[in-house]
Amino acid sequence: MTTDESIVGIAIQKKPVNISPDAIALTNKRIIIYRLKNHGQTMNFDDIFWREVADCHLKERVICWRFETRTVKKAHYYIDFLPKSQARRIYRYAQEEERMIAYHRELSLENARAASGGVVVNNSDLNETTKKAPSTWRLLS
Repeated sequence: MTTDESIVGIAIQKKPVNISPDAIALTNKRIIIYRLKNHGQTMNFDDIFWREVADCHLKERVICWRFETRTVKKAHYYIDFLPKSQARRIYRYAQEEERMIAYHRELSLENARAASGGVVVNNSDLNETTKKAPSTWRLLS
């Protein structure tokens, strides 16, 4: 983890027969999915930064809960067999993060539009009107 990163939620798989459970951890900067492979001999980490997350879903299944996330590049990650309370806790935080990311994206688009400058429409009409103004008009100061 980085220096200013903190864990806000953890969920661990509870399969009926589970030799090596997978886990998911949510931090204030990213989603980390931890998977044990080869009966615990090797590990696989999937790191997804919040700015890359397109959406998150929580699905209730017959025996378990499943947390899914999709990135803006269309990559799909999931972890299933999560306990209900842990799954709801990480989903709630993921929804808050999604809202904040959407807000920041919209704000940056608005700032980019504002920085691009104003739009001038029919500038030629203004010049023609001033050319045709009677000589008796005078400007008030």
